[in-house]
Amino acid sequence: MLTHRVARVLVALPRAKDERGLSESTQWALVLPTLLAMVLGLVQTGVWLHGRSVAAQAAATAADLRATGAAADAARQAALAIASSGGLNEVTVRTDRAGVGVKVTVTGRVPMFFDFGQATVSGHAVLPVERVTAP
Repeated sequence: MLTHRVARVLVALPRAKDERGLSESTQWALVLPTLLAMVLGLVQTGVWLHGRSVAAQAAATAADLRATGAAADAARQAALAIASSGGLNEVTVRTDRAGVGVKVTVTGRVPMFFDFGQATVSGHAVLPVERVTAP
């Protein structure tokens, strides 16, 4: 008889809600945005490093052309072509030929998802001017 009364009381008590999975979904709500931000940051870093490499290559090409006697406009056009094919925007090329050397600076902007002021990259190249000697 006692067991019958206990069974009635247990049936009458409200049952606790099943809360399994609630803490796990809360964890994912916190972890997933962090993981996505880290992946996006890695992609942004890769794009920035690529842009810096493209700017350096464009500067090296322009300096090589200027050091071998090419016109400043031809070197500038070559640097602009490399920079634009590498994905840089708003590219500026500055060449200085003074004395025995050539210095070229290529500056451009890398396309970024979120621009925190780090989108500008530049590359520099300095080469000596080659002299042509008569045999």
